[in-house]
Amino acid sequence: MDLSPHDPISPQLAKAVATVPEPDSVDGGLSYEPKWDGFRAIVYFDGENVEIGSRGSKMLTRYFPELTDAFRRLLPGPCVLDGEIVVPQGAEGSQKLDWEALSQRIHPAESRITLLSTTTPAMFVAFDLLGLDGESLLDAPFSERRARLETLIGDLPHPLHLTKITTDVDLARRWLVEFEGAGLDGVVAKPLNAAYAPGKRLMLKIKHHRTADVVVVGYRVHKSGAGVGSLLLGLYTDDGVLLNVGGASAFSNARRLELVDELAPLVKRDAEGAVVSAETDRSRFSGSKDVSFVPLEPTRVVEVQYDQMEGMRFRHTVQFARWRPDREATSCTFDQLDRPIVYDLDDVLD
Repeated sequence: MDLSPHDPISPQLAKAVATVPEPDSVDGGLSYEPKWDGFRAIVYFDGENVEIGSRGSKMLTRYFPELTDAFRRLLPGPCVLDGEIVVPQGAEGSQKLDWEALSQRIHPAESRITLLSTTTPAMFVAFDLLGLDGESLLDAPFSERRARLETLIGDLPHPLHLTKITTDVDLARRWLVEFEGAGLDGVVAKPLNAAYAPGKRLMLKIKHHRTADVVVVGYRVHKSGAGVGSLLLGLYTDDGVLLNVGGASAFSNARRLELVDELAPLVKRDAEGAVVSAETDRSRFSGSKDVSFVPLEPTRVVEVQYDQMEGMRFRHTVQFARWRPDREATSCTFDQLDRPIVYDLDDVLD
């Protein structure tokens, strides 16, 4: 297979499992490594030119000039790397990954890209080697690809890094707990004997799963125009302010319609009986997207499953678990959330 940005490869993916699996649960054994919370990237370097492909095979090259420069300066020869682009933030000794700062790096203006490349510079964490000096390594077992990756970039300086790896399942389970404090997303388990499988969910990922009781503050109509597309969720601050913290979706067609009827008594209306208009704050990702929603009286509580927080919001869309009629809405505060222990990013990279 020709590994080229002109015919970009789809990254190998991972399927979610509930717990860190035992190493002997897969023929040939498993290795474990941190799950980085950034932009998945396939880096193509032909010895002179660099292209950075995204998970969806779109090119990210122009957005990260500091990385393309580093790849040209530091890589010893032509290669194709699989890894993650991340942005570290914070003072020395307390650094962690900053998803919001990373998201801001995708910007249409060249002047903004140049500015951000110096104010919030990215780094690249490599975890697989797909090609070397024109040779495809896709059919080689991961154990061999990893060994050759260590030889290739193991001693290269920042902003290029090699992810940690272990075959010790107990250490991997410790990483799952500890590394979250540095902004990481979980742990990945990889079959040592497996070839690289583009687009296939061959790896296993273990992420953090927690529950929280949150207030339903509104809903968005489904894109079909019928039923509830997503519930908008809130939590109270210590001084009684109700903040929007994210949303829950993925309801069946029948459930979407049922929710409209269930929530109808809570819909906020004006003196004439019309639904009060409401919109969520726009962001640069909203574009022309409809941000209107149906506001509800904040009295109904739902339990949701979530993985992690990003500032004052859920990092990802959460999963509906069950209604909590036994909870008062005002009791749903931020202090119920499980915050990860503080962990320095440098300790993950060493």
